[in-house]
Amino acid sequence: MSTETITATCPECDATVSFDRAPLNGEIARCTDCSAELEVVSTDPLTLELAPEVEEDWGE
Repeated sequence: MSTETITATCPECDATVSFDRAPLNGEIARCTDCSAELEVVSTDPLTLELAPEVEEDWGE
């Protein structure tokens, strides 16, 4: 079993974001440097983007 840490770069501040296990598409992570919420948009290669702001859904 591999204990290798998986890393990607924060698109906001270029810090390294680490995962203890392989992340899934759509998973949300938080940058430890700038606290930005990040979404995994690709797992090969591992790519992060700023997570979209959650908007209120009033049933429209």
